[in-house]
Amino acid sequence: MNTVDINWLIAVAKEAGAAIMGVYGGAVQVEEKGDGSPLTLADRLANEKIVTALRQKYPEIPILSEETKAADYEERKTWQRLWVVDPLDGTKEFIKQNGEFTVNIALVENGTPVLGVVFAPALGVIYYSDGQNSYKKTVGGTPQKLPLAQEARPYKVVASRSHNTPETETLIETMRYEHPDLELVSIGSSLKLCLVAEGSADLYPRLAPTMEWDTAAAHAVAIAAGKTVSEHQSGQPLRYNKPDLLNPWFVVR
Repeated sequence: MNTVDINWLIAVAKEAGAAIMGVYGGAVQVEEKGDGSPLTLADRLANEKIVTALRQKYPEIPILSEETKAADYEERKTWQRLWVVDPLDGTKEFIKQNGEFTVNIALVENGTPVLGVVFAPALGVIYYSDGQNSYKKTVGGTPQKLPLAQEARPYKVVASRSHNTPETETLIETMRYEHPDLELVSIGSSLKLCLVAEGSADLYPRLAPTMEWDTAAAHAVAIAAGKTVSEHQSGQPLRYNKPDLLNPWFVVR
């Protein structure tokens, strides 16, 4: 069913990234959304680029974006295919100017992400899944199929740069009994899932709130790289386009 042009989708993510970088590094005006999360001009500019492009090329596929008011579930439940978009994931990292933010675009079919693009414009890195395989590419470089070959290394657990919780810390301490050499890696945005997808980290426990648009694109990358993204309690795969767009706690491994 997936007939999306992945190279075109990468180009759209790059356009959104260019819009973000056009205002990156300057004085950032931050608004607070209703849920208390930050909103910047970069979020708006990137959203406009992505939503306009998707509507023009694939007008039959509805869009669920963080920065566009979501349709009611009564309407959404009829959507077998949809785009799930976070035009600027890691707004806190953008404000801190540490480069760890991404443009996330995913195609979801029947609740599962089937392809996705994760572009980190400040780092010049793109992760993407074409529905069959996943790749990592630096801007101007050659795509490398994921997972990448790894040298022997300690067991690595990824944690959030800005959203750590006591529950996560407890789980990590428990893991230390199994893996005394455990190393912790902190990074922002959906790059956490991508580190597990590429094989440079082994586990990403997310025992804190996220929304569907935070994870869908990188989830697609992880799946096609042979990784799992599952609910912490049930072990079932994360699902999308739910009545409540809040993700349950999950683990990537």
